[in-house]
Amino acid sequence: MTEQAIITTTVNLLQDNIQVSAYLAEPKEPGTYPGIVVLQEIFGVNVHIRDVTERIAKLGYVAIAPALFQRTAPGFETGYTPEDIETGRGYAMKTQASELLSDIQSAIDYLKNLPQVKKDSFGCIGFCFGGHVAYLAATLPDIKATASFYGAGITARTPGGGSPTVTRTREIPGTLYAFFGKEDASIPPEQVDEIEKELEKYKIPHRVFRYDGSEHGFFCNLRASYNPKAAADAWEQVKQLFGQLN
Repeated sequence: MTEQAIITTTVNLLQDNIQVSAYLAEPKEPGTYPGIVVLQEIFGVNVHIRDVTERIAKLGYVAIAPALFQRTAPGFETGYTPEDIETGRGYAMKTQASELLSDIQSAIDYLKNLPQVKKDSFGCIGFCFGGHVAYLAATLPDIKATASFYGAGITARTPGGGSPTVTRTREIPGTLYAFFGKEDASIPPEQVDEIEKELEKYKIPHRVFRYDGSEHGFFCNLRASYNPKAAADAWEQVKQLFGQLN
């Protein structure tokens, strides 16, 4: 498949009387394309998330990555040092599920107003913190395909407090693919099993991928935990998943 030339820019989404920054990437070739919302790790819309957004656009999608920490840390992006992790975790702890869903819906609505975006063909993808948030976003009526990468805490909590996110599985209207590393210290295998059991219970179209020798963050080539083999396979699965939107 030939990669498409793309255009990138930063846009603002008006949400709850604040401007939520978002990174937008789209094919340069005229046409109409499905829309994909890209959900950040705790490190903000950094170089890795922008790269994923661009990679998706090159496949023939209009991709947008909203800044999920806009309310508490506008413009925040960082690397992967222990200090960066602590800072990012602090900002993630201040998020609320309702606000995250509202911001994601705002990103979808922004895409709907673009003439080059199909109005009924949306997906989302998220990593780490964003992998958890993607599981939440999968409950939105517009989302037809979700890729959730190593979202920690899905079975134990939800952003801002309340019933664990996994209890909302029955609300998922589309297809969900979940990706985990078997050596991920932050997501015990029994939690992955619980997620799969809930998806099966409510007959949600899904696939759960468990990668041998892979740790948390295995998809990110900027992290020490990067696993090229697992990342390559996962990317092929994502392409297959989002291909259902065309």
